[in-house]
Amino acid sequence: MPDSQPGTGRRDALLIATGTYDDGTLSALRSPRQDCAGLAEVLADPRIGDFHTEQVCDAPTHQVMRSVERFFMNRSRDDLLLLHVSCHGIKDDDGHLYFAARDTDRDMPASTAVPAAFLRDRMERCRARTIIVLLDCCYSGAFLPGAKGDDQVHVRDELGGHGRAVLTATSRTEYAWEGERVESTVPQPSRFTGALIAGLATGAADLNHDGRITVTELYDYVYESLHRSGAKQRPRMWADLEYQVTIARAVRVREEPTADTDAPSTGIPPYPQTPPAPAEPVPSPSPPRRTGGETPSEPEFDVRPEDVFGTATPSGTDERTRPPSPSLRGQDAIIRLELTLEETALGTLKDIVVDTAALCGTCSGSRSAGGTALTQCTSCGGSGRKQRIWTSSQDRCPKCDGTGMRPVHPCSACNGGGRVRNRRTLTIKIPGGVENAMRIQLAGEGEVGPGGGPPGDLYVEVAELPHRVFERVGNDLHCTVTVPTAMAQSGGTIPLDTLDGRKTLRIPAGIRDGQTLRLARLGVTHLRVGGRGDALVHVTTHG
Repeated sequence: MPDSQPGTGRRDALLIATGTYDDGTLSALRSPRQDCAGLAEVLADPRIGDFHTEQVCDAPTHQVMRSVERFFMNRSRDDLLLLHVSCHGIKDDDGHLYFAARDTDRDMPASTAVPAAFLRDRMERCRARTIIVLLDCCYSGAFLPGAKGDDQVHVRDELGGHGRAVLTATSRTEYAWEGERVESTVPQPSRFTGALIAGLATGAADLNHDGRITVTELYDYVYESLHRSGAKQRPRMWADLEYQVTIARAVRVREEPTADTDAPSTGIPPYPQTPPAPAEPVPSPSPPRRTGGETPSEPEFDVRPEDVFGTATPSGTDERTRPPSPSLRGQDAIIRLELTLEETALGTLKDIVVDTAALCGTCSGSRSAGGTALTQCTSCGGSGRKQRIWTSSQDRCPKCDGTGMRPVHPCSACNGGGRVRNRRTLTIKIPGGVENAMRIQLAGEGEVGPGGGPPGDLYVEVAELPHRVFERVGNDLHCTVTVPTAMAQSGGTIPLDTLDGRKTLRIPAGIRDGQTLRLARLGVTHLRVGGRGDALVHVTTHG
């Protein structure tokens, strides 16, 4: 991919931040206004981003949508546009993604929130060939079209497109954490945007030390920053660009001797001015995976569906060219767990039995008896790969398990593999509000890798069982009761079994066939913002 950036167009950034909401079910957020101000400052700095920035803070929906439409209008092909959104992400009953504004009604997102489809439409109509989208919000999933039970929001489908890069604060159903101390009321950047600001302001995101910070470098820096901080969120990136986009200059560049003096040069290289030649779009590199484990008795968890961004390797590498390692990361594993509606709606603790590969206790993963050395695998020549017969494909070498190295004197307990089978019980917390097909991630609880490598992750996939009374629709519960016509005319009471036990339902006098009674806050727990949905009782009459 050419590493270039057009120099003839404008560099404009629109930053949308909403932390105050009229709807009480949308909890106030401390960080969006701070995110907006901090990111705007670093992007507008002529030494760094040199963007012309516009901020829209705590605005109503119509103002946000007008700002977005104006931002993408009348653009040159060579413009570079950056859109940052920090707010609550919500979805409707059909799984469509919306961004909450100040006056958003959670129950009516179609008319009171900003649809992701609106942003996509504006970008598709925009002539600028380079658009960067930064989403700092938490949001649930949406049902994949035509696939029952898929609770994913597909950012690529909702906002992706040719000439665009989308970076999200989390995978689709993780929480977007707000700083270190959730009890603090002092405004502070969110972890995601805070890492963006730090990487740009200090130049630390210039990972190859060439004086420029590209989209991919910025993503890698943010991912690693959150990973090192222990944040229970994993940023994601999807890109379809003709060239490597430079977002900013690095204030601190690597000092190297100039051609005619031994003194170091501290000049900041300019943005390249020559437009790149077209190239085939390539996907962004997949992020490195976290390998740390938690306490086996009750590990930490992140809730998310499976990753839609693939497992593409960094540009220029693939499984055939990646250098071998004495140890490899273990594979992820998935366990399907059946849960009742009461358990998914209100939350619970569950014990699961895991049978997987664990670190060998005899050799501690070294693979060798008595700490003897490893030697290069003669079967694959140390590459860790074996050519398939009659094809150009390569597979992992079975002799060294893809590590490229074999023990001279293998450990007898693990036969030189560095791992053994182990059966253990984990107690996991099921948060109230999880949905069917959603996955709970247990970082580092998967199998230990070949050669005693770091463990993979374990995913617990939720399978919500049908309920004998209620049907779940989002966070609301629906049921039907039949009452005699005489009771419908005069009124009365009937018993109703709810998730909170048996309740007495009052039938008002004069109720008509087909009317609905709403039982407030007897539905499903809102996964991210607390509170509960409602139970909706549909009344039919007979006799």
